[in-house]
Amino acid sequence: MVQAPGSTLPRGLLKPRGLVMGAQDDVGLQTEGKLDGRLVTFTYKTADKPEERELSWSEADGSTIKLPGHDIISIQPTSAQESNAHSILHVVKSPEGEHDGVPFTFKAATALNLPLPVVTDFGRPDDSYWQPRQGHGQDSRHIHVVVSIGSGTGQALAVCQYLLKPLLQNACSLTEHDYSLHVTTSEMTVTDLTRDVFLPQANQGVAQTIILLSGDGGMVDVINAILSAQRQTSFVKPCITLLPLGTGNALANSAGINSDNTAGLRTMLQGCPKSLPLFRANFSPGARLLVDHQQEEQHLHQEDGVPIAYGAVVCSWGLHASLVADSDSAEYRKFGAERFQMAAKDLLYPSDGSTAHQYLGKLSVLCASGDGQSKWRAIDRDTHGYVLATLVSQLEKGFTISPASKPLDGALRLIHFAPVGGEQTMEIMTKAYQGGQHVSDERVSYEPVEGIRIDFAETETRWRKVCIDGKIICVEPGGWVEVRTHAEGVVDLVVSQ
Repeated sequence: MVQAPGSTLPRGLLKPRGLVMGAQDDVGLQTEGKLDGRLVTFTYKTADKPEERELSWSEADGSTIKLPGHDIISIQPTSAQESNAHSILHVVKSPEGEHDGVPFTFKAATALNLPLPVVTDFGRPDDSYWQPRQGHGQDSRHIHVVVSIGSGTGQALAVCQYLLKPLLQNACSLTEHDYSLHVTTSEMTVTDLTRDVFLPQANQGVAQTIILLSGDGGMVDVINAILSAQRQTSFVKPCITLLPLGTGNALANSAGINSDNTAGLRTMLQGCPKSLPLFRANFSPGARLLVDHQQEEQHLHQEDGVPIAYGAVVCSWGLHASLVADSDSAEYRKFGAERFQMAAKDLLYPSDGSTAHQYLGKLSVLCASGDGQSKWRAIDRDTHGYVLATLVSQLEKGFTISPASKPLDGALRLIHFAPVGGEQTMEIMTKAYQGGQHVSDERVSYEPVEGIRIDFAETETRWRKVCIDGKIICVEPGGWVEVRTHAEGVVDLVVSQ
């Protein structure tokens, strides 16, 4: 934690601590300098992993303050006359009960003569997407900030206020006059905004930057709204900076955006844009999108009479889709990511004492054969426990569903297994939290695929629900869904370099 200029240090940080020497005696790792005008001794602990790095400094009173690497957003040159002057941008823990419950808030400190390795490790690359030159009419891009207040536990607005806005001002010279702020009012806000603002500007060849404070659902709303309308030859892909504030945040966790305490801000400043791979799901004619906590139905976008949905994360049926659907309520959502585990237990151990549901249907996979041709292969069973096709590695932080997946590699992978009862299913899912060890379990099938198809044989509506990136689509009796990778990306995502 770094003190603000002119403030006194919290009482708990005044305990004298001696400098750890040894490897840190290296002249490049310890320097005499200044922090917000005070004489200090800087010490930098290097490590291969950013989260194990640490910057500390000794004050004149003998106290030592430590700033963990996972709290540092960026270290960048300042406009001060000294060539060795830098601004340390970082987060600090919010006092309990303050800042609307946001766990961290933004801070900045001015440092002179920092150890060179810390500047190298946390400096902004020359080719990073966000640069200090932006703002005050110098940037030709249209910048939008979208705050999804219904995402996750509802902290998006507070994160915008206490983290994003001060960072934009400090690091990019952007005031509220330099960007458009959009706050959602319903589940349809992001879709409407994309249709009415983002897409028309993109079709006019306008470069757009969208800072999306949302979960995976906000991203899939943008993608589907773009792909549901006409794109001109002058279309320019919007570039999205994702600040992950959903429940699972699968895309952010898998792309490394959510690997520290900065809520995606480090990736925002130090990352670069890459095309976001997609898949396309074709549905039978009676499929409907469920909205408003599944109280209302909406028609899907159609292409050549076929209902279509696009995704960047996951298409599932079985346990995963059911737990996402069952936990989609205000009561469940207040528990954050824990809601998924709560719903899973209810599904695997029904309160009436019955066994976990066995999902009825036919699963087929599309794979490349030895002759280079793609061929369909039917899975030899009619009941299923878990069926999930994904483009990402993690569905939530630490839950590695597809360990072979690499960030934005565009490879679709299928995980599936038969009904094995509550105890064995929990055993398999626990292994996913252990670095993805479940894929080595003989009960689990795991393979790269070009597509999958599910023909549903369920009579009850509850068991015919498909999850596309957190959205729930209900298929009619006797209906089907077919998923293929989609070659054309329509947005770029800023990811770590």
